[in-house]
Amino acid sequence: MIGDEATLRAGLAELELELSAPQIGQLLDYLKLIAKWTKVYNLTAVRDPAEMMTHHLLDSLAIITPLRQHMTQGQLLDVGSGAGLPGAVIAICCPGVRVTCVDTVAKKATFIKQVALELRLPNLAGLHARVETIDSAFDVICSRAFASLPDFTQWSARALAPAGVWMAMKGKHPTDELAALPATVDVFHVEQLRVPGLDAERCVVWMREKTVS
Repeated sequence: MIGDEATLRAGLAELELELSAPQIGQLLDYLKLIAKWTKVYNLTAVRDPAEMMTHHLLDSLAIITPLRQHMTQGQLLDVGSGAGLPGAVIAICCPGVRVTCVDTVAKKATFIKQVALELRLPNLAGLHARVETIDSAFDVICSRAFASLPDFTQWSARALAPAGVWMAMKGKHPTDELAALPATVDVFHVEQLRVPGLDAERCVVWMREKTVS
C-alpha cells in the first residue's frame, strides 16, 4: 500500500517530529500523487512503496526539525526540486514558510502546481526555470542531491537574500566539495541526519555568503 500510515507515524516518532493529523494525511496523499504521476511521467526512479516512504518521505522529513530551528516563516527556494523533495514536504510541515520549487523540467514544475492545488497548499508554488535566472530574494535556498556544493551556491547566488542561507542535503560528509567552495562561501554548520528505516549516511550543510569586513 502506498503511504503506510503506521510506518509514517513510527518514523515521525523516531524523528521526534510532531505533526497534526491533517498534515499526516497530506503527506500520505502526496506520496499517492507521486506514485500516480510517476506511472505516466517518470517523476522518480523509486517506485517501490516501501522505498518511497523511506527514500523520499522520511528522508525529506529528517530536515524539518533543523529547518524549524532556523526559520518558521519566510521564503524558501527548493532547487532542482524534481517531485517536490524536500520542498513539498517542507510546505506541508511548515505552513508559515512560502516554498517555491524550481526545476528545469516542465512536467515536474507542473506536478508541484498540481500538488499545491490538490492538497490545498497556498504556500507551495512550482516554477519551470533555471535557477540562474531567478533574482527574487529567498531566506533559505535548499537542495537535495542536486549538484556539487560549489555549483549549487554559484548557480543560486542571485536568489539568496542578503542575510539568507543555503541548506544542502547530502549523503556522506562531502569533504571534497567543501574544500572546493570559494572563499566567498562560509560553511557555518554541518549536521548529521538520521533517517528512520534507511541505513545510509545523511547530512545537511549550512552555508552563507561571507561578509566582507
